[in-house]
Amino acid sequence: MTHLLPNIIIFIFGLCIGSFLNVCIYRIPRENLSVGHPKRSMCPHCGTQLQFWENIPLISYIFLLGKCRTCKTGISVRYPLVEIISACFALSVCQKFGWTLIALIYYFLLIALVIITFIDLDFQIIPNIISLPGIVIGFLASFYLPEISVQDSLLGILFGGGIFYAIARIFVAIRGIEGMGMGDVKLLAMLGAFLGLKGVMFIIFVSSIFGTVTGIMVMIHTRSYTFKQKIPFGPFLSIAAMIYIFWGEFLILQYIMWLYS
Repeated sequence: MTHLLPNIIIFIFGLCIGSFLNVCIYRIPRENLSVGHPKRSMCPHCGTQLQFWENIPLISYIFLLGKCRTCKTGISVRYPLVEIISACFALSVCQKFGWTLIALIYYFLLIALVIITFIDLDFQIIPNIISLPGIVIGFLASFYLPEISVQDSLLGILFGGGIFYAIARIFVAIRGIEGMGMGDVKLLAMLGAFLGLKGVMFIIFVSSIFGTVTGIMVMIHTRSYTFKQKIPFGPFLSIAAMIYIFWGEFLILQYIMWLYS
């Protein structure tokens, strides 16, 4: 029971942060809205401002049966999903890193990636308001994080942003069209700031596998066997980074052991 109570508190904290993430995901890409205004959440369909009891993370969605109380329009399951993901990440970083500043730093990175993932899926953009400050915060965090040095953070920024920028320019030179947005370049630079050069290498490798497999599945599903489909790459980078945070060192070790076995 003594161990259960802190986990419950952490989970509830994560749910509350997840509710704020939903606000960010909905408002950041929309130029007529800001994260802080209006202060109260509203139904995206009828515009009715929600009462406090309609905005309790996860519980309100269940209580309202996934529908707006006013217009009865269905509420996307994404809202409770984001809250649960946020809560699970809060629990996971505390389990792995303890009640430390390290856990808080990685939790900040993880929830930033959640926002980026869902915005990129909807709008195929990665907001500068997250990635650019993220680069600075990641570099400053390297002064405290024991896993990477300040030099490694700088190398991660330069290599992560530089290699994707080079790939993007080469693609434009060969094909004459944009194959990769600058948002992906800034995102990988941000990840390099937090996770260093080794993290960037892992993320590029794993995200490329995910992206290739997904691209093939999309081509098979649409029966359009061309390379013209636009698939946002930010989610693949984010998922690869999430994997690295929790299991990166273990997976790299297993890969090296398999390689030399």
